[in-house]
Amino acid sequence: MSANTASTSNQTGSSNTTTMTTSHGLNAASTSSPSRPAVRALALEYKSLQEEPVEGFRVKLLNEDNLFEWEVAIFGPPDTLYQGGYFKAHMKFPQDYPYSPPSIRFLTKVWHPNVYENGDLCISILHPPVDDPQSGELPCERWNPTQNVRTILLSVISLLNEPNTYSPANVDASVMYRRWRESQGKDNEYPSIIRKQAQAANADAIKEGIVVPMTLEDYCLKPTRKASTEPTLDTNFFDDDYDLETEDDLPTDDDDDDDVDDEDYDIDEDNTNAKRKDNGTADESADDSGKGETS
Repeated sequence: MSANTASTSNQTGSSNTTTMTTSHGLNAASTSSPSRPAVRALALEYKSLQEEPVEGFRVKLLNEDNLFEWEVAIFGPPDTLYQGGYFKAHMKFPQDYPYSPPSIRFLTKVWHPNVYENGDLCISILHPPVDDPQSGELPCERWNPTQNVRTILLSVISLLNEPNTYSPANVDASVMYRRWRESQGKDNEYPSIIRKQAQAANADAIKEGIVVPMTLEDYCLKPTRKASTEPTLDTNFFDDDYDLETEDDLPTDDDDDDDVDDEDYDIDEDNTNAKRKDNGTADESADDSGKGETS
């Protein structure tokens, strides 16, 4: 970038758009006010992953005040070349997430056909949904807003064990992988490199006090959900604004029976009064008839 270009970039910066320089020297423009759907989506997904983690993954925020940059820890699945590995990566979300896909960059060295030398992960689910016949990918294989972090992580663990060698990010690793598969394991250069990287990553985990699951049982074991420390909703919150009925105020079956009994009593009482009136009228008629005979 020339000095004039850099000067122009600084002068045209506004309160809505800022220019950031990444650790790799790339300038990336980002809006200072992310969309509300993005903040809400990330907050819900992060909470869900904390309560119900994906097997073999752990996620946390790089900065508690920034929902758009996560640190992802990937545990190598047992009975694979990556067993015992502890691979760390950064996941960065765009301001219009989930309409645009996030990006993943490995911090741990990973020798893989679909990982660039700088650590960037190349996977179809993280590619924008555009029609690109040269890529060999179908639009349905690319990103769409129905995807989420959980589906991304599951796709990553699947890609580790089954690389896409048709459009590799690391050509040398792709050739080495295919040679290993075609030789039915006789050429062990590829698995040797992967195992060495997994052992080195495991050593880093030990330094950080991280226990890497080595068996399938431990790998699939989900941590116990921690008790929520967030403030709960006060049960009397609505009492001042609404006159809500309590259980004592609600009608019961006994009340209905009492009402029926009361109604029956009223009906019987009315019938009794009616009979009394009829008897009284009959008596009066009899008296009148007797008077007439006497006279």
